[in-house]
Amino acid sequence: MKRLVVLGGGYGGLKVVLGLLEHQLPESVEITLVDRNPYHSIKTEFYTIAAGTSAEKDVRLSFPEDDRVQYVYGEILKIDTENEQILFKDSSKILSYDYLVIGLGCEDNYHGIEGAEKFTQSVQTFEKARRAGLAVCNLKAYGKVSVVGAGLSGIEVASEIRESRPDLNIRLLDRGASVLKAFDTKIQEYVADWFVKNDVDVLHHASVEYVEKDGVCNNGVCYVNDVTIWTAGVQPNYLVRELPFAKDSQDKIILNDYYQVPDQPNVYVVGDCAASEYSPSAQLAGQQGEHIAEVLLAILRDKEPSKPKEIKLKGTLGSLGKSDGFGNMMQKPMTGLLPRLAKSGVLWLNKRH
Repeated sequence: MKRLVVLGGGYGGLKVVLGLLEHQLPESVEITLVDRNPYHSIKTEFYTIAAGTSAEKDVRLSFPEDDRVQYVYGEILKIDTENEQILFKDSSKILSYDYLVIGLGCEDNYHGIEGAEKFTQSVQTFEKARRAGLAVCNLKAYGKVSVVGAGLSGIEVASEIRESRPDLNIRLLDRGASVLKAFDTKIQEYVADWFVKNDVDVLHHASVEYVEKDGVCNNGVCYVNDVTIWTAGVQPNYLVRELPFAKDSQDKIILNDYYQVPDQPNVYVVGDCAASEYSPSAQLAGQQGEHIAEVLLAILRDKEPSKPKEIKLKGTLGSLGKSDGFGNMMQKPMTGLLPRLAKSGVLWLNKRH
C-alpha cells in the first residue's frame, strides 16, 4: 500500500487531490486529506466574513466525494518526519504516510509587537474571521475600527467594512508611503482616492509600538478604538517552522524543482509554506498543487516524473466593496467595475470546478 497524506485542504492541497482523482490510480494507492474543518475554505473571501457581507456557506465548499480519498478532521499536534507520522491534538490517532504533501498555509506574524496577538482580530482562519465579523457587526453606531496593514488583505478588509457599516469610523495604518506598495502607481492612487471619497482615514509611515484592548499606539500617538484587525504580515504555519528542514529567510521550506524536500524527497510542500520567487497567493498555490499532482501521479505509477512547467501567474485582483476593484489584467493595471467583475467571475469558476 502506498499511503499519501495531504495536510491542509486549502488551494494547494485540494489541487493536489483533485489532480490525482482526475486519473486512474493504482489500487495500491491510499489518499488521506487532513484539515481542521470538514470543508474547503475560500480564504481569499474571508474579509467578507469579517465585514459581515457574506454568509459562511458562501465561502466554503464541500470536499470531493470519491472512494479513493478519505478525510481526517482535526488539529495536528506534530509532523514527525523522522518516523513518517502525523500526530493529533485531541486524539491518540496516529496517521502514517509513505508520501506527504504539506499545505498548511500561513498565520499572522505579529513581529514581536506587545499586545498584538492578544488584542487584535484576524482573517487568517475561518474561525478567526468569524470572530472578527462578530466583533465588527456587534459594534454600536459610530464605533471605531483600526486595520493594521495596507497590503491586499488590509485594503479589502477596510473597504468591505466601510461598505457594510457606513456609520463606523475606520482607520487604516499603512507602514509605507502609499497603500499597496507592490502594485502599479495607477492602482495605488486609485485606491488612495477611494479611501478619501469613502471617509476611511489612512495613516502612512505607521509604526505600531503596542496594542491594547481599547486602542493602538502608533508613532507615539495612542488611538482609542473598539476593534483592531491585524493584516500586517504572515509567516508559515508554526508546525512547518518547527520542521528540521532548510528554510529561507521567511521560514519557508526550500525545495527542489519537483517541490520535494531535498533531504526527504517523499515530502512535498505547497503554497505559503514553500519557498518561492513569487509572492504568496491562492493562484500560486493552485498551480503548485497541479504540478505536484503530476509529479506524484508518475511516482505512484512507478515512473520517472517530468520536470514541472514554469509557474505562469495571470495577475492579481482585489476588491473595494462589491462594485469596485483593481488589479493587473492582461499585464495592465485596471481599476473600477471590470476587475471587480473579473474577481467575482474567478470565484464563480473556482466554486464550480
